[in-house]
Amino acid sequence: MSEAIIKDINERIAKLSETIKKLDNSDQAVAEQLRHILSQGLEVTNREKGEKSGAETSSVANPAMGFNRKDLWSTAGTIVKHAVVNPAASLKQAVGFSKDISQVVLGKFEEPNTKGDRRFKDPTWKENPLYRRYLQAYYIWQQRLQDWVDETDMSKEDSRRAKFIISLLTDALSPSNTLLNPEVIKRVFETGGTSLEKGLVHLLEDIKTNGGMPSQVKQGVFKVGDNLGLSEGSVVFRNEILELIQYKPATEKALTTPVLIIPPQINKFFVFDLTPDKSFVQFCVKSGLQTFIISWRNPLPEHRHWGLEQYILATNEAVNAVQEITASDKINLVGTCSGGITSATLAGYLAAKGDSPVNTITQLVSVLDTNIDSDITLFATDKALELVRKISEKQGVLEGKDMAKAFAWLRPNDLIWNYWVNNYLLGKEPPAFDVLYWNNDTTRLPAKLHSDFIDLYKQNPLTLPGVLKIGGQAINLKQVVCDSYAVAGINDHITLWEACYRSSQLMGGKREFILSNSGHIQSILNPPSNLKANFYTNSELSADPQLWKKGATFNKGSWWSHWQKWLCSRSGEQKPAAKELGSKQHPPMEAAPGLYVHD
Repeated sequence: MSEAIIKDINERIAKLSETIKKLDNSDQAVAEQLRHILSQGLEVTNREKGEKSGAETSSVANPAMGFNRKDLWSTAGTIVKHAVVNPAASLKQAVGFSKDISQVVLGKFEEPNTKGDRRFKDPTWKENPLYRRYLQAYYIWQQRLQDWVDETDMSKEDSRRAKFIISLLTDALSPSNTLLNPEVIKRVFETGGTSLEKGLVHLLEDIKTNGGMPSQVKQGVFKVGDNLGLSEGSVVFRNEILELIQYKPATEKALTTPVLIIPPQINKFFVFDLTPDKSFVQFCVKSGLQTFIISWRNPLPEHRHWGLEQYILATNEAVNAVQEITASDKINLVGTCSGGITSATLAGYLAAKGDSPVNTITQLVSVLDTNIDSDITLFATDKALELVRKISEKQGVLEGKDMAKAFAWLRPNDLIWNYWVNNYLLGKEPPAFDVLYWNNDTTRLPAKLHSDFIDLYKQNPLTLPGVLKIGGQAINLKQVVCDSYAVAGINDHITLWEACYRSSQLMGGKREFILSNSGHIQSILNPPSNLKANFYTNSELSADPQLWKKGATFNKGSWWSHWQKWLCSRSGEQKPAAKELGSKQHPPMEAAPGLYVHD
């Protein structure tokens, strides 16, 4: 790394430190916000109120994993160390950087490929000579830093960690994130400067109400039960962990085998019933399926003892209620993300008991094989995992907002800096988007379940028959011999599709794997009305996911329709749809969406 680059970075840090000191004297809250944002994500932490100065803090990269600040700074130290002990690589990139910059100044450097980079969509970045050179210099600097890592003798793991941290740095220092952004300047002139005033107001509001992170969605627009989660139904069973909601049939006849949807414990269930045009619940009932869904209770510290076993046994009670209400010996399970872990473990538990009622199991963006190679696991060291376990044990719960922050830093340009520019620099309101509202309506994880998820990650027991035990039953997913259907998202940055593919191979029975065109949430919310939807299918389930993909068939349309045909053909005969919800043993209680969703 050249002395000029190091000097420039040091000057930036000094200026930022001076700014923060000044702000400390006037407004401590604003200073804390700047520290958080300008640290380029290196201090994404699971903060405890009233923590002692210097105490270790941690953030969670998924329900099972975390990374602490010391690990991140340790990697930053590794970068500096290699810059010192490997001067040849630093000199090579410095010389190359200087040559590239000289070509930029002379206007001879080739145009950077900004296709798909929404940060630079304003035409000024290419049409104005100064802005064009500014953008070129930024891309060169970004690429040279990545190339420098490749030139060092870092281990593969250190190299990946270094590139991750460097990407956080370069993303944070993008020209688009400054007041020099041409879109920002135009907005200032258009509004007479009021955009900056509104941006400051938004900043202060986020410090007060959103933990110092830019808001992703406009507040006060959505309300569950008012304009979200509107499908007609009723709570028909409740225990301390969950509510079971049954939905009113939308057809005169219904298939005999009901479907039970098991959502993730780290989010609320109404993602399956947002608005009528994208409601998976509505799609199910209109397909003639007797449809039930679980609404998890949002745990409090006194529920710290709820672990995976308690969730499985509570879900089994819901299964029994569904069977009694529908008079069906069999049931179709649909599990999503961590709800997929729950549904698969439940199926293994019931199979171990013998005479399992599970007719089919559908897994949506679910990872059971935790041997994952991705950015999400870069800092999931044993020390980090134990640290985050201790934090949740002390608090009693793991806050969903902290998990959301960590997920956001995996895609900072889309989930952080995009809203930084929109809310603060442009002074615009955050979007009124139902999916983002759901994503921000976070829940907590009880300490025991969080600890169990950590153990699942470390030990990978669902791949090892008999290692995991629930209610005294040894879990062996090969004993789950019903037909299964798995869906993954090709652009999913949380549950990588290759990991979902491997996980789908763990169960016995006839298996179907679908690769959707979208990411984590949009893989679930993929109604037939989505004209851009497509997916891949391949009945030849190779051990290698890439070989499966190579031989897969491209299909236009939504996987919902494909799944509808698959499930309905396995759900028995038709019978007259129930005119009343619930049963004598399980009478209807509160109307959907129930009580627990409001916790």
